[in-house]
Amino acid sequence: MRVLVLLDPPQTLRPKSDTSVAIIDALLRRGHEAFFAEIHSLWLRQDVVGAHVHTILAASREQAPALTAAPEPQSRPLSDFHAVLMRKDPPYDVTYHTATLLLELARHKTLLLNDPRGLREANEKLFIFHYPDLIAPTVVTHRMDELKAFMAEQGGEMIVKPLDGYAGLSVFHVRQSDANTGAILETMTHHGKRWVMAQRKLDVKAKGDKRILLLDGEPLTALLRIPAENELRSNLALGGTARPTELTPRERAICERLKPRLRQEGLHLVGIDVIDDHLTEVNVTSPTGVQAANRLYNQRFEERIVDFIEARAPRVP
Repeated sequence: MRVLVLLDPPQTLRPKSDTSVAIIDALLRRGHEAFFAEIHSLWLRQDVVGAHVHTILAASREQAPALTAAPEPQSRPLSDFHAVLMRKDPPYDVTYHTATLLLELARHKTLLLNDPRGLREANEKLFIFHYPDLIAPTVVTHRMDELKAFMAEQGGEMIVKPLDGYAGLSVFHVRQSDANTGAILETMTHHGKRWVMAQRKLDVKAKGDKRILLLDGEPLTALLRIPAENELRSNLALGGTARPTELTPRERAICERLKPRLRQEGLHLVGIDVIDDHLTEVNVTSPTGVQAANRLYNQRFEERIVDFIEARAPRVP
C-alpha cells in the first residue's frame, strides 16, 4: 500500500509526540510505502490532481529528524496512492482551503482522510454548536458590547479564543476586574472586525481537559490533560501533564451523539475535548495525542488507525 501524508515542514515534527510520526512509523513497519508532501506542492492539470512528493525512508520516535526522506521529489497523481492523509496543522487559512478544493478532484480515486469536504464544513470551534445541549454557555461575536455583556452573565469572567486558533494559542481568561480586559478584547476582535468565541470558564484546574480520540466515530483512546502551575491551558505542548482516564457515561453519550455526523462528513480521525462534561472543541485537521496515550497505557493505538486505512483504502494497482 502507498500512503501520502500532507504535512507541515517535516523538520517541525516532534518525534516523541506527533501522531503523524507514529502513523508513518506504523506504515513503514508493516511494509507499506509512505510519502510526504507539503500542501503547497499540490498541482492540478486538467482533471488530474497530484503533488511533488518525497519518499519517506525512515521515521524516528526518539530523536530528530522525525522523518528521513529522499531529497528529490517525484511528481505523482494522487490516484497513485491508496490513501492520502491530510495532517497539516491549523490555522485553516486560504492556502489550506484551496488544498481541500484540490483534494476534491481525487475523490473516489483514493481514500481521503479526513475528507476535504468535511474539513471545510467542520470548523474546530464552531462544530460544537450542532450540539447546543452538550456545550457550556458560549457565544461567537465581534462586538465588544456583546462580549462584555456575556462576561457579566458568567459572573464577571470568561474564556476568549480565536476561531482559527490551535494548540492553545491566543486563549485568554478575561475578567471584568482586570484593567487589561478592554485591550485584550480589542486585540482579539481586531477592534470589532473579527469574530471570536467566548465561553464560560470551566474548572480545568480541578477537572482537567479530556482529549478523546475517535476513529470512525468510536472512542480510540483518551487522556486527561492537567495544566501546568500558573497556566490556564492544558495543551501538552504548553507544559500540560497527561494522565490515564476512563470515559464517563456522559462522555460516552457525547461520542455517540457525534458519531453519525462525523461518519457522514468523512471525519474518520477526530479529537474531541471535554471539560467538566461539556464539549468544548472538535479537532479535525490533525488531531494528536496518540503517542502520549501509548505511553500511558503501554499500547500502540496508531496500529488501529493503520488497520482502518488498510480496510478502507481502494485497491489501486
